[in-house]
Amino acid sequence: MSKGRVLLAYSGGLDTSCILVWLIEQGYEVLAYMANIGQEEDFEAAKVKALSIGAKKVFIEDLRRAFVEELIYPAIQANAVYENVYLLGTSLARPVIARSQIEIAIREGCDVVSHGCTGKGNDQVRFELAYYALKPNIKVIAPWRMPEFYERFPGRQSLIAYANEKGIPVVHTAAKPWSTDENLYHISYEAGMLEDPAATPSQDMWKLTVAPENAPDTPERIIIAFEKGKPVRIENKNDGTVVTDPLDLFIYLNTLGRRNGIGRVDIVESRFIGLKSRGCYETPGGTILRAAHIDLEGLTLDGQVRHLKDVNISIPYGRLLYNGLYFSPEREFLLHSLEFTQRNVNGEVQLKLYKGSITIEGRKAFGDGAKLYNMEESSMDVQGGLTPTDAGGFIRTHAIRLRKWTPSN
Repeated sequence: MSKGRVLLAYSGGLDTSCILVWLIEQGYEVLAYMANIGQEEDFEAAKVKALSIGAKKVFIEDLRRAFVEELIYPAIQANAVYENVYLLGTSLARPVIARSQIEIAIREGCDVVSHGCTGKGNDQVRFELAYYALKPNIKVIAPWRMPEFYERFPGRQSLIAYANEKGIPVVHTAAKPWSTDENLYHISYEAGMLEDPAATPSQDMWKLTVAPENAPDTPERIIIAFEKGKPVRIENKNDGTVVTDPLDLFIYLNTLGRRNGIGRVDIVESRFIGLKSRGCYETPGGTILRAAHIDLEGLTLDGQVRHLKDVNISIPYGRLLYNGLYFSPEREFLLHSLEFTQRNVNGEVQLKLYKGSITIEGRKAFGDGAKLYNMEESSMDVQGGLTPTDAGGFIRTHAIRLRKWTPSN
């Protein structure tokens, strides 16, 4: 008798293929689910493979537009970042993947969902918190946390032996000394040789971007227009290309970033589960977009609001995403607050892309966002704007407070 129906988050790789067969071995009816979030993947081949090894059904969902519009662009509005460097590419993708998986599980009558996340990583937390938030009574099978699974399969060779025994097709390629996770926003590299934080990654590791020193010798100049903090138009001044569709715009930004060597980082981060982890990332389009958005906020956002946003929205939102708490009341609170801050972030930013660098070459505000900057008031000439007397009043006001404070040194 079947133990029930399981919807497995399936990649087509060795791990989840073995998990699929192992779940059938445990008495479950297995359905496989794949999310298209912009990774380079042969989805049809993976579907054929899943069906050939026992999956009853395979679902392939194109989530790219939802990923861009619902996750990436709000993260850009927030200038979201984790530990000052990581742009959260993996974290951002998990909510749309988990949400679609739960929707299919409900529709197909699956009482159980499963994933192939390692027991030492952040993704197990992100997926499972999303599952329980969206369907509190769902049962989750996490094989890499189950002794009966990880003791049986302590390494890659044991998985390969199992695959051969069960007739699971295995593509024999030279194993790369790192693991990757790719989506439309970024690609990550970790584990293997990268576990030594002093080891320099080889150039052939980087998949998306050209090495900055090998990027074109001619700078590429673009203009990005924003409405309420979200990009609505990009124009390439070199060749006249104009893109306005939200998904196509982001894909085009990735193209620009990749060919100009933009978006590589190599960091050591603090995992939610208490471990330190070394990771390398390529985030070409996101790096460009975030730089442009931050610059436009400098022109259109009130200084005190900008400070409060940085401290009370940008940093908390980044940590929330990293820790898998997207489906939470605090996320809703932060995004409602974020929406208020972006009302007047309207305008365009001129950028130069050149050999791994992004240079802001100008910006212009539209509508109410243009009220904050006044050239006459800001002029260093005495004839216009604030007078020296006005500045003196500011100094006197703050001097009263500072005279009562004893500096530590």
